Amino acid sequence: MPSLQALPSSGEAEDPKTALLDRVFFALSDPVRRQILERLDGHALLVSELAAPFAISLQAVSRHIQVLVRAGLVRQERTGRISRCSLDAGPVYSAAVWINRYAKYWQEQFDLLAATLTDMEDRRAGKERRDPRRRSPRRRH
Repeated sequence: MPSLQALPSSGEAEDPKTALLDRVFFALSDPVRRQILERLDGHALLVSELAAPFAISLQAVSRHIQVLVRAGLVRQERTGRISRCSLDAGPVYSAAVWINRYAKYWQEQFDLLAATLTDMEDRRAGKERRDPRRRSPRRRH
């Protein structure tokens, strides 16, 4: 099981945007954390409410929440012993922008697929016109 701790640093001064992106992708890499984010969509929930559907301890859920907090994906407000969590989707936007830089490669693949399918359809239509066995039966009067 991967550690819930932040990713180790290489020892070099890292760009803050890069470090945040690393924390966001690390946080999103775990299915429990993604489910926590889904549950927080549009809701502010207590840690105990977030933990309810999971078959793991409250302490384990709290550790997952802390990873999300460090990534900037969750805001946690404490009032005494009560801790309420809410979603902050801003860092997800940053991750989406980073991923979208590679959309041009996906688009090239989709364009190639569309051209191939069109070519296959054109060949099939041409073959049907030339193949005498494919002619529709003539009506006899």
